[in-house]
Amino acid sequence: MLLQAALNGPHTTTDHPAVPESVEALVRDAVACVGAGARAIHLHPRDASGRESLEPAVVDEVVRRVRGACGVPVGVTTGAWIEPSAPWRVSLVKGWRAPDFASVNVSEEGWLEVARALLDAGIGVEAGVWTVGDAHALAASGLAGDLTRVLVEVLGSPRQEAVTVVDAIHAALDAGGVAVPRLQHGEGDATWVLLQDAVRRGLDTRMGLEDTLLLPDGTPARDNAELVAGARALGAGG
Repeated sequence: MLLQAALNGPHTTTDHPAVPESVEALVRDAVACVGAGARAIHLHPRDASGRESLEPAVVDEVVRRVRGACGVPVGVTTGAWIEPSAPWRVSLVKGWRAPDFASVNVSEEGWLEVARALLDAGIGVEAGVWTVGDAHALAASGLAGDLTRVLVEVLGSPRQEAVTVVDAIHAALDAGGVAVPRLQHGEGDATWVLLQDAVRRGLDTRMGLEDTLLLPDGTPARDNAELVAGARALGAGG
């Protein structure tokens, strides 16, 4: 099972003082997370002003420096909130060369074109599936067999409902014949519940300040490496 470290997402040091924003901070965090047991890194590159960026020069520099330091595959986001114009997002992605993989949210406009642009550039695709409807759309796209993995992501659901939600998503993926590897994770209150459920299912998972600021016992995490170590202690990445 793969344990991926999700270093920052759209968060900043305003959310938690240990959220890495600069290239130097991302490098330090990635090295520490690999030391704690992560075997892949997911991050959101930022430009000189601190804004999340999909610009090829920014993305490629950040990925190359982080991967060179930590020695494991490094992936990035293609989130539509960063560049709302789908055609412009596709144009930017076509210029990428460094990422090993990138996440593409099936719920976002232009996702299929973004995914195809990544594949054409030789970059792996993680398809983000948030709902049963997303699972159906992915199965119908004809792209499933070309994916690196599917991200089964439960966002905004309380912990009491999260496992029921992923049960339905997995069933829809199975029914649609989507047989590529799956990485399951949640956010906020549901993060640790869904990590433990992923371990039970034998699935890849992820952990980091993008998803939660708290350790399993509810105390604030010191940093990403402490979260990764907590995930390993629960059997993730085993």
